[in-house]
Amino acid sequence: MEIVVDTGNSVATYEITATKAGRRVEITTSRNFTEVTEVTRSGTPIRTARFLTSRVVALVEHPT
Repeated sequence: MEIVVDTGNSVATYEITATKAGRRVEITTSRNFTEVTEVTRSGTPIRTARFLTSRVVALVEHPT
């Protein structure tokens, strides 16, 4: 999952991937935040990245 965020003068790109077999990436969007989380099969969060929803330009999912 690639996240493109507006930083004011330019854009920044962040990438979160499922690092091991059986893991997945989930996206949660609330009123103010977009949260991208790598989770295990049982749902335990491994890594989480939070961005202001108003600053997120694009969420790009690359096929695997």
